[in-house]
Amino acid sequence: MELNNETLISLYTTMKKIRLFEERVSELFAAGKFGGFVHLYIGEEAIASGVSASLRKTDYITSTHRGHGHLISKGGDIKLMMAELFGRSTGYCKGKGGSMHIADLDLGILGANGIVGAGAPLAVGAGFATKYKNTDNVSVCFFGDGASNQGTTAEAMNMASAWNLPVVFVNENNLYGISCCTNKSMKVSDVADKAAAYDIPGVVIDGNDVVAVYEAAAEAIKAAREGKGPSLIECKTYRHKGHFEGDPCVYRPEDEVAEWMAKEPVARFAEKLLSMNVLTQEQMDEIDGAIVSDLDEAVKFAEESPFPKPEELTTDVYTV
Repeated sequence: MELNNETLISLYTTMKKIRLFEERVSELFAAGKFGGFVHLYIGEEAIASGVSASLRKTDYITSTHRGHGHLISKGGDIKLMMAELFGRSTGYCKGKGGSMHIADLDLGILGANGIVGAGAPLAVGAGFATKYKNTDNVSVCFFGDGASNQGTTAEAMNMASAWNLPVVFVNENNLYGISCCTNKSMKVSDVADKAAAYDIPGVVIDGNDVVAVYEAAAEAIKAAREGKGPSLIECKTYRHKGHFEGDPCVYRPEDEVAEWMAKEPVARFAEKLLSMNVLTQEQMDEIDGAIVSDLDEAVKFAEESPFPKPEELTTDVYTV
């Protein structure tokens, strides 16, 4: 996708859709509308939006426990997502998966995952299937700084490299694995340094700059599609909220929080588009209003949908 005005507006729309969805989810969760754990993507919108802009419907993504943004950016239906959060039978997983386990195979969304580092092997499996079938699909693995230290991720990167698979590993480094800062969990300052161990390209970018993300991802996805193998993109970012809704988040220094809030991605990109005359404030307001209207419909759909029937307790539930 060419980085023209149409693409820039699409990037803004996706980012704002993620932001407004997450803010609504935060409000609903605080009001006790649904239970379970909720991990919000607020502050990291540029990453999912920038990466998915170069993906096709037939491409694959694997997600994390903080996966709403990934799902929306790949084309996920917010009505079905909201219904799943509400535990209703009309949700993506019929109300049994919740926030951390939404999947849509028709869109190449292989699933959000509550297990840290579990997405990498799935992404490599999809990459292997793509190569075996001789198609030019690409598999993207979104993973956090915590997952970068998991053996599953290391093994997946090694296999992707050894077999030259079309997998792009996108590290969302928000500096904290729950409450543990990365400077206490790993010696290297950049996750991308680990790419050298597998002889694959590794780059560090500003994960709060959607254009930088878009350009790096477009290059990596193009290379993977052309049979040039895997790569690793590390996106430096920062979550605005705690690890989960309800986390008091007392472990982050105030000056650090202030520094990152000053360069948050949505407002930053909006200001850029206004200064470039790509959009007017009135046009932005229209985009935002349409998203809010869609969210109102999604909540209404979720609230009016039935809960799963008790006799369906074990339906579609399995273990391997």
